[in-house]
Amino acid sequence: MKIEIWSDVMCPFCYIGKHNFEQALEKLPFKNEIEVEWKSFQLDPTLDTSKPQNTIEYFKEKKGFPAEQASQMINQVAQMGKGAGIDFNFEKAIITNTFTAHKLLHLAKKHGKSNEMEEALFKAHFIDGKNVGDLEELVSLAENTGIDKDEARKALTTDQFDYGINQDIQEAKNNGISGVPFFILNGKYAVSGAQLAEVFADALQQTYKETVSPLKDLSQGGASCDADGCSM
Repeated sequence: MKIEIWSDVMCPFCYIGKHNFEQALEKLPFKNEIEVEWKSFQLDPTLDTSKPQNTIEYFKEKKGFPAEQASQMINQVAQMGKGAGIDFNFEKAIITNTFTAHKLLHLAKKHGKSNEMEEALFKAHFIDGKNVGDLEELVSLAENTGIDKDEARKALTTDQFDYGINQDIQEAKNNGISGVPFFILNGKYAVSGAQLAEVFADALQQTYKETVSPLKDLSQGGASCDADGCSM
């Protein structure tokens, strides 16, 4: 059963959703039958990597929120994070363009390390205060995740994965996805937002049950052929 997840490194709810989804998945007896594919999404493609901001500045300048309102929102998200086992450090978080970080995620997918890289990037951005738009920081993350640094540098400084990233973003638009995290379960059901683990568990169980259920035969006989021959 395949789960597609659209996410952006800069989205705290994506980090919370990831942890809650994983908590739900870990308790399910069919967890080893689940294939997870991470998809790219950019919340703010207009950001300039040469002009990083802190979280309060971003909310004030881009969203027009007063500093007090921005601080209140950040505190609320931090409390949600604690429930998912995440200690957000918004004071250190650097807001920047994430397109290059998505290149690293696509490289990690090539090496079967998508989930590890998602976690590494979220941790770097939200906890360690790393600039995930900086080339050297990303190369270091690649190396720490077991990816050759020279291969990473090449991937990050060329358009090798640009098409794949843009395809993910276009696919999101085609599916009417305007916010993340967004989960599509086996191409049939959708779950949006940082839901509780219980919600993810129920959705996964329902989808799995329908996926493995035997087909109901609506025919009434009829000529057919199989490996042993044909019958009328």
